[in-house]
Amino acid sequence: MLTRVADGVLVHESEFIQSTSTVVQGTDGVLLVDPGVTDRDLADLAHDVAELGQPVVAGFSTHPDWDHVLWHAAFGDVPRYGTARGAASIRELLTHADWQAQIAEGLPPEHADEIPMHLLGLLTALPAGAALIPWDGPEIRVLEHRAHATGHAALLIEDARVLVAGDMLSDILMPFLDLEAADPIADYLAALRLFEGVADEVDVVIPGHGSVGGSEAFRARIAQDRAYVEAVRDGREPDDVRVGPAAPLEWLPDVHRWQLEALTRRSSDAASE
Repeated sequence: MLTRVADGVLVHESEFIQSTSTVVQGTDGVLLVDPGVTDRDLADLAHDVAELGQPVVAGFSTHPDWDHVLWHAAFGDVPRYGTARGAASIRELLTHADWQAQIAEGLPPEHADEIPMHLLGLLTALPAGAALIPWDGPEIRVLEHRAHATGHAALLIEDARVLVAGDMLSDILMPFLDLEAADPIADYLAALRLFEGVADEVDVVIPGHGSVGGSEAFRARIAQDRAYVEAVRDGREPDDVRVGPAAPLEWLPDVHRWQLEALTRRSSDAASE
């Protein structure tokens, strides 16, 4: 089911970690952002978009994680954009003969047989540093940064005052750092500053996983994520419900501890060099 969250902007939520697909209505059709996650989700999304009476004219993947580069034949053969870095990252993965096996390692077991792989990751790279999505619809600003994943970008739908955040600013997930980056802490804090810089232009925030929020939630989530990242940086235990005993997902505290251990190993390795 599609839910309208702003003028010309609708969302569809999957059962898998409250994954959110975003539909932006344009002049001649719609833009799909991060459609997912199972075959049934994608088929339902295709049906609901058809009910709008508009075809799909373009897609956008906020970053190259498997659950953000999915597609369905019913959406048609249209441009599926990503940042230059994001598109290059998934393109490199797809050159490996065992790419499906690599992705399968990270799939949720309860949904592994329901996730379509044949159209995964077929992205069209935007020009490096592109500021806008090239389509016949409302102006959508690309806010590229280095937090969470290579080539990650948020989208600011300017007239609707909506920020599509990708895998950031979630009310159910703590920040997942890009542990392969040179400085994952600095990258994440820089992205949060980028979001703060457009806070006066945002009335609605759509996270890749979790609940849609208003302008107050947008600012609160920036502050909450900053507090988490700064605590991790400073070696303090975060005061964050998302990784505590009442975590919304029971496996998050384990992922939090794993993230801390990985950062500690990075620091130890750097100090021994």
